[in-house]
Amino acid sequence: MTKKKIIRALIVDDEPLSRQVVREYLDSHPDIEIIGECANGFDAVKEIAEQNPDLVFLDIQMPKLNGFEVLELVDKNMAVIFITAFDQYALKAFEVHAVDYLLKPFSHQRFDEALEHALRDVAAKKYGNFHAISYAAQSTDRIQERVLVREGSQVHVLPAETIDYVEAQDDYIRIQAGAKSFLKQQRLSELEEALDHKKFIRIHRSYILNIDRMAKIELYAKDSRIVILKDGTKLNISRAGYEKLKTLL
Repeated sequence: MTKKKIIRALIVDDEPLSRQVVREYLDSHPDIEIIGECANGFDAVKEIAEQNPDLVFLDIQMPKLNGFEVLELVDKNMAVIFITAFDQYALKAFEVHAVDYLLKPFSHQRFDEALEHALRDVAAKKYGNFHAISYAAQSTDRIQERVLVREGSQVHVLPAETIDYVEAQDDYIRIQAGAKSFLKQQRLSELEEALDHKKFIRIHRSYILNIDRMAKIELYAKDSRIVILKDGTKLNISRAGYEKLKTLL
């Protein structure tokens, strides 16, 4: 007789009662081992990176980092069951991507249905595109006011207003914020879409500029210009970028 594989599960929810309900519902599933609990997104990022769970019960509405921000910062093959209060954008995204979720308050029966779905995904090694789900779950008119960067188990939360500019570097972006720079695996176009378009302008295929940091624009060569930041940094401007800047200045 083949021994049933033990599924390692992590519970992430800022509400102790909600974590307790998940624990109690899992009591009837001896093939699932609870490897830990987290009450906030920062701890979740650390635990997921270090413990490599097969399955995560992930609350969306949490302080510090929400569930989608947690997934933005981790790159692991795992099944996720989202736990949420009503959120029209999140629910629509889950349905489009066929990912299961638990809408608070949820019954034992509904929990078991979601768990069965997730366990099938684990067995088939079928994992959702959680970055796409996170992106789809955001309101299109919601401006991103901070950028998250993970370095090892450490998470940096950069308020958008502290960013000077962002530069594309192959599959990464380099975020310059004062004297510090941070690398993040993300497309420049994706970040451009999320930031405030009145303050952050795509001035070149390789650069997004916080216009509050701009000191002046200079002619560099015939039909070629550069922007000079207040700290003296020089960035190239494309023709299209120059036209965008002219409408704002």
